[in-house]
Amino acid sequence: MRQPFADAIRPETLEDVVGQPHLLAPGAVLRRLIEHGTETNMVFYGPSGTGKTTVANIIAKRTQKALRRLNATTASLQDVKEILSEVGTLTAPGGVLLYLDEIQYFNKKQQQSLLEFMESGQITLIASTTENPYFYIYGALLSRSAVFEFKAVSPEETKKAVLRALELVKARSALPLEWEAELPDYLAASGGGDVRKAVSAVELLAEAAMPKDGTLFLTRADAEQITVKSGMRYDRGGDANYDNASALMKSLRGSDPDAALHYLARFLEAGDLITPCRRLLCSASEDIGLAYPQAAAIVNACVDTATRLGLPEARLPLAQAAILLATAPKSNSVVTAIDKAMKDVRAGKSGDVPRHLQNVHADTTGFEHEQHYKYPHSYPRHWVEQQYLPDTLRGTRYYEWGDNRAEQAAKAYWKDIRGER
Repeated sequence: MRQPFADAIRPETLEDVVGQPHLLAPGAVLRRLIEHGTETNMVFYGPSGTGKTTVANIIAKRTQKALRRLNATTASLQDVKEILSEVGTLTAPGGVLLYLDEIQYFNKKQQQSLLEFMESGQITLIASTTENPYFYIYGALLSRSAVFEFKAVSPEETKKAVLRALELVKARSALPLEWEAELPDYLAASGGGDVRKAVSAVELLAEAAMPKDGTLFLTRADAEQITVKSGMRYDRGGDANYDNASALMKSLRGSDPDAALHYLARFLEAGDLITPCRRLLCSASEDIGLAYPQAAAIVNACVDTATRLGLPEARLPLAQAAILLATAPKSNSVVTAIDKAMKDVRAGKSGDVPRHLQNVHADTTGFEHEQHYKYPHSYPRHWVEQQYLPDTLRGTRYYEWGDNRAEQAAKAYWKDIRGER
């Protein structure tokens, strides 16, 4: 029986692992631990296809432990106990290294139950997750583990794995096999940092290749058909989704239209209209605000148009909104002001509404002489000085004029109205 392609291509030594130089380069902490035969419990955190399982395999081999793999999406504690029963037997004379994939799918009670086995030394646990472990993994389990973050693999490093995969399919092929010169670079880039995707694409290409003159020829044109969207990381509700949303918002705030369009394109390619629409609407008030007040209305119109059109046409009004926000003057005076006000309210700083501001029904019950409300429109230039904040907050200032032209013009206007210098 032929060895599965994924297992055949998997590196068996640290020297053959691509990417993760911050973890595996000579002198890096994880590499030193592995070389010293560590039995430390670990959590591997990072995107799919970045080498987490491969490194766990290498650790098991270095420590001469029997590697047992479970996926938390389908496994139970009973499965863990069955693995524990192997400890000290002929099937696991050196002990067991349990590789628990997607540990975030174990609930808190299940994760707590693992502590007993970890502390007794019956197993060495390597748990992996694609989500932020500090959000999804029980704190006591994290405190007993070393956490290592795996990062997306660069195209340059991925290309090494692609070339190795091409040589493997060539060696396995019953017919001579060749490929276009640009194919390795294309596959490495299209994987989006996921080595597994890139090498799996090689296998698919080889299986689908049409013989011509007795030779199988792998082309970029075929590769483009099987790698559509493969370079994009998107997980609705997961870390990748929140990272993209954060990057979009920060690109708008940072006045970089090119980056804003890039992150917007990620959402559009994934078919997600809701997330970018919310970010664009929020940025109009949070980051542009009073520096260009019309931005909120324009963005709202763009979002409304996009939701009516649907994809693919929705990309046009949303791109318009993104470019507008990224290139608009910026002011955070709105968010700063409301946050200050809410902070006081939450702290209990409120007090009674001043008598002259209370509900107008008091004026219809014969108490007008007690209210003394001054109607601004009855005064020159529609303004009259009077107290609006409660007595306990009198003199408090939440809003500070932004340093943009629109707010400075408003500031000058009100200084003139109030007779300030």
